[in-house]
Amino acid sequence: MFTQKPLVSPSSVTGWRSPVVMLMLMAAAMHISFAVWGALLNNFTIERGEFTGVEIGMLQSIREVPGFLSFAVVFLLLLMREQLLALVSLMLLGLGTAATGYFPSTYGLYITTFIMSVGFHYYETVNQSLSLQWLSKSEAPRQMGKIIAVGSFSTIAAYGLIYLTWNFLGLDYIYVYAFGGLITVVIVVFLRLAYPRFNEDVPQRKHLFLRKRYWLYYALTFMSGARRQIFIVFAGFMMVEKFGYTVTELTTLFLANAVFNMIFAPMIGGMIGKWGERRALTFEYIGLIGIFVTYAFVTSPWLAAGLYLVDHAFFALAIAIKTYFQKIADPADIAPTAGVAFSINHVAAVGIPVSFGLIWLGNPAAVFLLGAAMAFISLILARLIPATPEPGREFIWSRQPYAVPSPAAD
Repeated sequence: MFTQKPLVSPSSVTGWRSPVVMLMLMAAAMHISFAVWGALLNNFTIERGEFTGVEIGMLQSIREVPGFLSFAVVFLLLLMREQLLALVSLMLLGLGTAATGYFPSTYGLYITTFIMSVGFHYYETVNQSLSLQWLSKSEAPRQMGKIIAVGSFSTIAAYGLIYLTWNFLGLDYIYVYAFGGLITVVIVVFLRLAYPRFNEDVPQRKHLFLRKRYWLYYALTFMSGARRQIFIVFAGFMMVEKFGYTVTELTTLFLANAVFNMIFAPMIGGMIGKWGERRALTFEYIGLIGIFVTYAFVTSPWLAAGLYLVDHAFFALAIAIKTYFQKIADPADIAPTAGVAFSINHVAAVGIPVSFGLIWLGNPAAVFLLGAAMAFISLILARLIPATPEPGREFIWSRQPYAVPSPAAD
């Protein structure tokens, strides 16, 4: 599995061994483990771990720590290439998921969650970098849409796996977790054996930095992380607390989200390629303002479900933030900036659930109105993206000739 192979150019390989197919298979491997882990977590922690709100809150905080520390990926690149790091990360995700059922104690779950989360977050960081390096600027939006579709199909398959093993085979948590995690491990082994080592057309910098000219990308990334927390933490919580949605009903919504992405994400990617990042993100943030304001005052469970589906559908438009960076970036900056950006994205994950949770106790509607305000700030930022972004023209009033900056200059 670890014998060295000759390096080949990503553009020289076509068919099922091409870089884009490898990205799709890695996405499938990630979504299978993560979906199995997440779908069983609440029931498993309560039934086997005897968790209360204190323990589950601590577990979720532990889960976010590796995301906040994603900048450390750049140091791992001193030891291994990005492609190998992506596979190692997926292996950690699969093994952490597979081991979860065997360690139902509080500290056992904390440890397996941390292992799983390191694999998940470091894979996501490296995957973003590899996607921007391996996919051409013209094809990136459409191909990223297809990768999202493959991930959504894998999520549906994972839910089907849980349904079959749980209801018809009567398997215990131990075996369902192990089965889901080991599927990821098997895919990783296949990818390592069957795929060539793709060369870096441009060697990546192996140190941390912040570029002044990337400030708009950093700001959009931070606001995207804040918006994600409003959806993940509070939209689903509202469905249960305010409208009494059951586990089955929520799972149906999750499945509907996955089916939507499977069908429409490639179309959304194509739309971004045709519209451009500025128009696509403008459309997203105007829609989010309306969704969050309606969340604040919704009284119909059916309307709330519709909002939830549309809200999730807008996540595919976040491809535009990645392709905007691809167009303005020095190619050698992609890997280290992906790590820094993923950490920036998770700053909101650390602060918003706790602070907004306190606001929720007094006024749930205020949480969503604040979400609308954040979407408005994102809209202003999106309007600063040029119609044709490129190095030296990163935002609408930047027209300086592009020169590769030195780390010292930044």
